[in-house]
Amino acid sequence: MHTPASISVIVPLLNEADAMPDLISQARSFVRQGAEVLLVDGGSIDGSVALAQAAGLTVLASEPGRARQMNHGAGATTRALLLFVHADTTLPQQALETIASSLRDTACWGRFDVEITPGPALLKVVALLMNWRSRLTGIATGDQALFMTRAAFERVGGFPDQPLMEDIDLSTRLRRQAWPVCLRDRVKTSGRRWEKYGVWSTVFLMWRLRWAYWRGVPASVLAQRYR
Repeated sequence: MHTPASISVIVPLLNEADAMPDLISQARSFVRQGAEVLLVDGGSIDGSVALAQAAGLTVLASEPGRARQMNHGAGATTRALLLFVHADTTLPQQALETIASSLRDTACWGRFDVEITPGPALLKVVALLMNWRSRLTGIATGDQALFMTRAAFERVGGFPDQPLMEDIDLSTRLRRQAWPVCLRDRVKTSGRRWEKYGVWSTVFLMWRLRWAYWRGVPASVLAQRYR
């Protein structure tokens, strides 16, 4: 029987000083529940690491790249369950209990529904469509806080060493193991990119990138377009 103490929470970090107050608060809550929290830094230069360490959090140094950072974190823990959380994502209060109880029998991975905040009302529609698409296809993104058993993560070889679409690739391989647990509890993720570049522009860009990835365009090429 899994419990929150079975979970290692892995957070890739890169210049997230603005997000640190909320991240520190959430990480401390996880630790109080018995979970392990590993922040994996890819070379921050904005004081993120110092803030985290001053708060008593564990920070690991890694080569840059979200996939590499998350793999590094997974390799540094022996706990049975892995939860990958973006630095600007906030989980619901009972998230760890929900994860621990949902991964049983043949269920070996899953994700949450997502809410994009703050931002225009249109982002509510975008989030709704993201959640529906994920539920229909069994494919999830990192914004939805991917969680899985260590055994499932290791069976599929972890995240691919690529600069973009690492979450799509991983969930595609996990889906061959089992259909994901699609939790209706919502995580809140930052809408900063949507606000900066425009909602529709960002939607169209992401669909173009995913279509190109599906057609075999290398992730390294897509990463240049994403920037």
